[in-house]
Amino acid sequence: MKNRSRRLVEMYVWELPVRFYHWINALCIVILCVTGFIIANPPALMSGNEASFVYWFGKVRLIHFIAAFVFLFNFMFRIYWGFVGNRFSSWKNFIPYRKSQWTELFDVIKVDVLQLKKKPIESIGHNALASIIYFCLFLAFLLQCLTGFGLYAQMSKAFLPKMFAWVVPLFGGDLQVRFIHHILMWFFIVFAIVHVYLVFYHDYIERRGVTSSMIGGWKFIEEEVAAQEGYIEKDKETVVKT
Repeated sequence: MKNRSRRLVEMYVWELPVRFYHWINALCIVILCVTGFIIANPPALMSGNEASFVYWFGKVRLIHFIAAFVFLFNFMFRIYWGFVGNRFSSWKNFIPYRKSQWTELFDVIKVDVLQLKKKPIESIGHNALASIIYFCLFLAFLLQCLTGFGLYAQMSKAFLPKMFAWVVPLFGGDLQVRFIHHILMWFFIVFAIVHVYLVFYHDYIERRGVTSSMIGGWKFIEEEVAAQEGYIEKDKETVVKT
């Protein structure tokens, strides 16, 4: 059994809008990857001269387009919440502009990646390495939206897709845009696998409720760390609202 020698306090880290964004985004990515893979390499679902499903490929594309719209608006909401949410969802937390963030970044690499140190990284929200990786992920989301709706603009008469008609000429043509869009799909698949592994790994090692925090919003934080960050008064169990 893991030894628990330090006192922990409960802290409300992930706000409800952030949790909604996270799970909606996860669902959209699953749907988009599955339907996108079918669109990129459609199977021959035929029986003799009759189609096994009536207009099945059109339905796959429709599901892909609907999920893409949900993904886009959900992403736009997350951009907005990065300016109005708490410090853990703020864009300031994702862009390493302070020296302390870079110091923590290299410490996380030494502990989690190179395993040169055994000292755990005491972070309340995302650690510095996770933050910069998520920021790069947001840029990938942006590029995926641009390339996806850029391709959709060529076949749609709707106002929103037509706003992205400039994307295909800018990136050098339809083939290049499709290639970027397809490669990013595999990037999201690999990221999701690594992300799930690391979440369960840190949940087991740190025992601070990492997994459940994205459901309820609460994490267990070392009392000393919370006190240093100004969230609790020293030697008290009550979290100070900031």
